[in-house]
Amino acid sequence: MSIKRLSDGARCADRSIVPDPDLFFPDGTSGDQIEAQIEAAKQVCQKCPVRRQCLVTALAGGTSTAYGVWGGETETQRRYNRHAKVAARSAA
Repeated sequence: MSIKRLSDGARCADRSIVPDPDLFFPDGTSGDQIEAQIEAAKQVCQKCPVRRQCLVTALAGGTSTAYGVWGGETETQRRYNRHAKVAARSAA
């Protein structure tokens, strides 16, 4: 699914819910302010009707989904999930 099609129903695209889309792209990797920003973004994702599709798109990779919170996961979480999936396939 394309990012444009995802945004049609996404809560993150609704400016009445998320006035600043930069919420999903924290500037940095640690610290209380960054953690609070990540949690706020994840809260928006929790109730999003396209969350699963967004996460699948982000896990598929590509430069447009490499950074930020997508489908309720950070890039670190998505990287871990990709590696876990590959490891599970290798073990089977």
